[in-house]
Amino acid sequence: MFSQGRVEDNGLSPRPDATYTDWPNRQQDSPARASQANIVTPTPSFSLAFDPRHGEPVAVADGVLRVTADNPSAFTFHGTNSYIVGSQTLAVIDPGPESEQHLAALVSTIGGRPVSHIFVTHTHADHSPLARRLRDETGAQIVGAAAHHPARELHIGEVNPLDAAADRAHEPDRVLGHGDIVDGDGWQIETIATPGHTANHLAFALSDTGLVFTGDHVMGWATSIVAPPDGAMTDYMASLDTMAARAGTDRRYLPGHGGTVDNPIAFVRGLKTHRKMRERAILERVRAGDAAIPAMVASIYRDTDPRLHGAAGLSVLAHLEDMVARGLVETDGPPAINGRFRPA
Repeated sequence: MFSQGRVEDNGLSPRPDATYTDWPNRQQDSPARASQANIVTPTPSFSLAFDPRHGEPVAVADGVLRVTADNPSAFTFHGTNSYIVGSQTLAVIDPGPESEQHLAALVSTIGGRPVSHIFVTHTHADHSPLARRLRDETGAQIVGAAAHHPARELHIGEVNPLDAAADRAHEPDRVLGHGDIVDGDGWQIETIATPGHTANHLAFALSDTGLVFTGDHVMGWATSIVAPPDGAMTDYMASLDTMAARAGTDRRYLPGHGGTVDNPIAFVRGLKTHRKMRERAILERVRAGDAAIPAMVASIYRDTDPRLHGAAGLSVLAHLEDMVARGLVETDGPPAINGRFRPA
């Protein structure tokens, strides 16, 4: 997820004093609203049960260690999970934020063993910046996500509210695309393109294990933030379908924040149900006469901490962009955070 940085003060910006314990509630609907939307497919059951053990290597599977950075926030939960794969020559997945403490923890866990690859799922400041320092320490290649870029161009007069969250210095040695394979020493990693949270987001499947490193695309503690222009709801929903289509192959997700997801396909299907429920709630508010995003947020997220309404507004905008493209909702000009919306 994105780290907390400066964003435009437009009344729809995440508040920095929000705590991570508030965050899952931003995306969970009350039973009453779920009933009103006539949704019967189970939505995912999020879990806050997670012991980060900051800076300590934690074995999460055979040949896989997790080291969690001490960067908790409303958007990173207890911190960013970095993973170390292998026993001889290693791979590191999502080295994390620029942090001397976390770099020291990773180097200590590596313990002098060679590192061949540093994989990056996406270019937010809590995931990729430490890759460059770790490359200097180990001589490994940085592979995975392309340089940071938005899902769409900025509209005239638009300011990117998430610009401070981007790692624009990211320059990989090799960009990976969907289906690309990287062979290591006793391990093989397959690339899965999962745009949505960011345009360049990737997941990585550890071949023949059923394990997938999902970054911020799928997490067990909360839904992913999809916020234009960096993210796109249309892409995110398609990426959920990509993951759901891997039924029979994947058995456990290792996310970028929080604990493992042990029922991954059912969880992904629940996430899609949840997003469709949110879409229906937005459409109902538009049909009821809520033309502006702040009014929709006030109604749909009335049980959510107001400090999180800024992020909620960006999520609503992502849905509205998708709904305008599909002909469900209309607006004058491109969908915008301060736009006016009406039923198609």
